[in-house]
Amino acid sequence: MDRKTRDTIVSYVFLSPFLVVFGIFLLYPILYSLLLSFQKNTIYSDFYNVFADMKFVGFGNYAALLGDPEFWWSLLLTFYYAFLTIPAFIALSLLLALLLNNRLPGRGFFRSAFFLPNVLDMLVVGVIWTLIYAPTYGLLSVLGRALKIDVLAESALMSEPWTALPAVAFAMVLKGSGFGMILYLTAIQNIPTSIYEAAEFDGAGWWDKLRHITWPLVKPITLFLIVTGILGALNAFTEIYAMTSRGGPNVSVMGNTVGASRISGFYLYLQFEDGQYGYAAAVSYVLLVVAITVSIINVKIFQPKRIK
Repeated sequence: MDRKTRDTIVSYVFLSPFLVVFGIFLLYPILYSLLLSFQKNTIYSDFYNVFADMKFVGFGNYAALLGDPEFWWSLLLTFYYAFLTIPAFIALSLLLALLLNNRLPGRGFFRSAFFLPNVLDMLVVGVIWTLIYAPTYGLLSVLGRALKIDVLAESALMSEPWTALPAVAFAMVLKGSGFGMILYLTAIQNIPTSIYEAAEFDGAGWWDKLRHITWPLVKPITLFLIVTGILGALNAFTEIYAMTSRGGPNVSVMGNTVGASRISGFYLYLQFEDGQYGYAAAVSYVLLVVAITVSIINVKIFQPKRIK
């Protein structure tokens, strides 16, 4: 046996634990869920095996999905949720990074303080904000009564159809902005100071430096945050589960009763909860295609232009 063959065998031996774990816990579920998306459950004749009566229906689940108004509503809400969170998240993260990049007293403390909510579990954060938004004893209502602001004192954000999802989005922006702040801060500190000095010598103000130097040079971070933000919106579940009642409150849209905050990730969960395993698997693969498509479009738009 030559040295090259021996090194190859040794490499695969060291890789084998990962390959086994990958195959069992990732590859197999992916392939099985794909197979499941082409089947439909009928009745549960075996209590201990809910998949015993699955029936192959081909693309039936996908056809039903594309004709389901609740799915399209959930997808529309998902993009609305992304529209609410991503621009605000990027703006707040960049603002915090710019402020904490200066030599402010206690900036180390503020960096840790702003980053701390990102470490907390999503479910915990959701419960905390549910208590803050509570209509009678919530912090928002208490502050409204103390300041004699009736709008805050009588607010019931999570009970109103048109404020429930924006309220969730606001909470998630505040939770995640510390992560974006760290990324932007690292990118800004890697920009050579000589570039700013040359700009100041030419008479550039802070806005000119932000617009023509800082913003273009941190564009890769912005692209990363946009793509991950869209993927996060498509997969969002925990915050909706923690802060709403099954994606409610309900609202009537074109004759259909739908949840005002029932975005696609939570819609998928409800299908699985109702025992529609094949249909839920089809939803997951349609969302995967949407996520890949949107990510490719964003990369094409925001990637740096090559100079020929």
